[in-house]
Amino acid sequence: MKKKNMKTLSLITLSLLLWIGSTTQIHAQKLLNLLTERYGRITVDTAYITRPQTKWTVKGRINVSGAELETEGTDMGRGFKTHVASDYKSTVSLGVNYMGVAVSLALNPAKLLGKYKDYELNLRSYNNRWGVDLAYQDSRNFKGWYQDEGEARIDLPEDVLSMKSLNVNFYYAFNHRRFSYPAAFTQSYIQRRSAGSFLLGVSGQGQDTETKGDFQSKLRVTNIGIGAGYGYNWVPGRHWLLHISALPTFTVYSNTSLKVDDERIPLHYHFPEVIITARGAIVRQFGNMFAGINMVFNYTNIGNIDQLAIMNTKWRNQLFVGYRF
Repeated sequence: MKKKNMKTLSLITLSLLLWIGSTTQIHAQKLLNLLTERYGRITVDTAYITRPQTKWTVKGRINVSGAELETEGTDMGRGFKTHVASDYKSTVSLGVNYMGVAVSLALNPAKLLGKYKDYELNLRSYNNRWGVDLAYQDSRNFKGWYQDEGEARIDLPEDVLSMKSLNVNFYYAFNHRRFSYPAAFTQSYIQRRSAGSFLLGVSGQGQDTETKGDFQSKLRVTNIGIGAGYGYNWVPGRHWLLHISALPTFTVYSNTSLKVDDERIPLHYHFPEVIITARGAIVRQFGNMFAGINMVFNYTNIGNIDQLAIMNTKWRNQLFVGYRF
């Protein structure tokens, strides 16, 4: 009786596994068909933009990024300036893309060796119509200098200042049928002829900065800006692409607070406060291979030098080589 029950249970289990496998295969096939249909859908002017003829892309990247913070203002009738910069961050990454769906793995050699203790996250998603950049940084290795008016500079070691920052930049390209950001930055499209586009943008920045030691302060900044700019993809010859774009946004919401030695110092909005996002790229095709370099640069200027002006710079360069098959 037990053998019969075991046989029945085995048949039920086998039938269930076959049903699950068949159902999974059906759903996977539907997903693949949907992906293929979306990837092959023509929504652009193919005289200017085209999809690669292949479905797979493998790409290796070397990424280098950095950040700087400058302040300038007046305290008790005397002017002051500070300038600090973080250590450069370098990562090596390998990515695989199948019909627009990409997976990548990045390694930081300095972090593996214990020489880099900061944390940074960079994400970006670009398509022809719209795209977004996101950069988060938690850095404690800033170092630089401080100077009062008429006095000698004072060096600031790297354990004095720490900063957490978040930059988000969104764009909308009006001429998305002929102008392609992905052609310059992700290579999921190929720009065949030169074209440009007016851009609409929204930028956001959040930042918490803290100094320790003899001079203790906490600075919190939140800004949201709206603006417009222009981007251009230049195809000077077969297999070449040069991209440049600038997207300035003006602050429509600003919330800044400063606390020095437990004393709150009021800060007021000063027009114009601006967030500028600039991008550049050079891409060279070699048959199914391609190589190039691209850059994303963020600059923020808030406040005024009569009280306190804060200038943030955040940049990221990427050297890449890839193969389509």
